[in-house]
Amino acid sequence: MLFTPLLVAAVLLILPTITSSVKWELTERRFAKSHGTRKRSRSNPWWDIFGVYPLYLFIRAMHEGSNFQFIRKQHAEHGNTMINYILGRESIYTVEPQNVKTILATNFSDFSLGKRHDSLYVTLGDGIFTSDGEMWAHARALLRPQFLRSQVSDVRLFDKHTEILISILKANETAQPKQAVEIQTLLYRLTMDTATEFLFGESVNSLSSSAGSSDVAKGNVTAVAANAGRGGFAEAFNSVQDILVLRIAFQSLYWLVRPPSFDKSNKLVHDFVDHYVDRALSYARTKGNRPAESSESKYVFLEALVEQTEDRKILRDQLLNVLLAGRDTTAGMLTWTVYLLARHPAVFDKLRAIIIERFGDTPNAENKMPLTFENLKSTEYLRFVLNEVLRLYPSVPQNFRFATKDTVLPTGGGPDHKSPFLVHKGQGVYYSVWGMQRRHDLFGEDADDFRPERWSERTFQWEYLPFNGGPRICLGQQFALTEAGYTVVRLLQEFDTLENFDPPEKDVFPKVNALLTMSHKTGVHVRFASSTRC
Repeated sequence: MLFTPLLVAAVLLILPTITSSVKWELTERRFAKSHGTRKRSRSNPWWDIFGVYPLYLFIRAMHEGSNFQFIRKQHAEHGNTMINYILGRESIYTVEPQNVKTILATNFSDFSLGKRHDSLYVTLGDGIFTSDGEMWAHARALLRPQFLRSQVSDVRLFDKHTEILISILKANETAQPKQAVEIQTLLYRLTMDTATEFLFGESVNSLSSSAGSSDVAKGNVTAVAANAGRGGFAEAFNSVQDILVLRIAFQSLYWLVRPPSFDKSNKLVHDFVDHYVDRALSYARTKGNRPAESSESKYVFLEALVEQTEDRKILRDQLLNVLLAGRDTTAGMLTWTVYLLARHPAVFDKLRAIIIERFGDTPNAENKMPLTFENLKSTEYLRFVLNEVLRLYPSVPQNFRFATKDTVLPTGGGPDHKSPFLVHKGQGVYYSVWGMQRRHDLFGEDADDFRPERWSERTFQWEYLPFNGGPRICLGQQFALTEAGYTVVRLLQEFDTLENFDPPEKDVFPKVNALLTMSHKTGVHVRFASSTRC
């Protein structure tokens, strides 16, 4: 008697899978006739009929901190484009520039962010980095004017905060000579301070506010690194990010990830931004905005944005999106720059010599170039160094899109892996910028090496993608490159020694943040020193 209901249950469970498989097969055949597509074989072992093994391998790699290396190894074994069958779903993984170009530009409307909006909405709302379609287009049009060259080229914004960073490093060397400092924490606070001043007109001063000027003067770098921003916006912002990363990873089950502490931190983040939004709206309604183009007043992103809209939610959502992306991408770029320069003293010495020759060893040195946007951009070797940093450690090392309809990617199908192939509606496509930018066939046999000189030899197109591409290319890339360039120049003007205190580079442990940016999981420990200064 028990056999019949068990049989019925088995049929009900298996039938949808069979129906879906038949539907996919028919679609494959239809597209093969009309588009010349070829099937792409799965990378799963033959015995893994449920798609458990790839999930196990990826979770293990995540636990070990080697997920980027793992994906790269998978591509080496199964091709530049592969399909993984995980828990009943087929997902595409690619490091082919042609496919990435198709996803981000050529067939832009065929792909979306999937559930990213839902998982991040609780904090970031309908922001430019969480939205698709008309909502995204509106946000893009709203923000684009705020990133004109005239807005992002004023390096005076970075001066005060960079000087605080330098004073901390100098004080640390005086108080604790020959000891390392964890520079990543300080660089994230630096970019938090510059980003909040640019966006709101006031900085959170997370580098020094909580520790206090006396602690900085005494060289208590531990107090600055450990306590700056504690109990305030900076710490809440970091706490919220840690949860948002998990919500993205859970995809459709994002709603399961919402611990009690999250709501408290999330409210603090929203209250902080709302304070500045309300102040800007009040200022605009009573006195009128100060003109952004005026040379007597600094440019404030929020005040300019209020001229475009007075919708309180829109303002908060866009500000939080820009703040999150602006802080993390630049901080990551600076962190990996220091990380690599500390391991490659010849590059450090060459870059420093060029900087001293052009700019002198102090700001506004006599008979030297001033530190301006134009002069930073024209310092060729500095640009090569930053390009090479972003090649090896891209701001967004991996990303994904979901097909909004049945569509085609141009290469990866068939036995030779070179034919076009079908992407089914709803299917996820994951592209690894980390893996693509380390391909030996694209960047040479020394693709894993830090060699800035490669940028004097040739140019790169879609195989180099540090700031995304197509319609969603990063609006703030010039702002990030300018801040990174300015900070590197000032550090190398002040310090002639940079020592590494971390394990060999092969033991690096990247960590993915909320908007898929990358930081170092265990921090970057270095020593800045100067033999020519007291």
